[in-house]
Amino acid sequence: MNERRERERDRDRERERDRQRERDRERQRERDRQTDRQRQTETETETEREREK
Repeated sequence: MNERRERERDRDRERERDRQRERDRERQRERDRQTDRQRQTETETETEREREK
């Protein structure tokens, strides 16, 4: 019985670690998207400046 509880706790911990990793990956993807948008904006701004010259 005790061993069974330990295995269940281990599985619960592993699931929680998996969820945490997924949340971390999602946050990283969101940061990457923001960075991409920022780069795109900077590129568009540079292109507009070049046109004005």
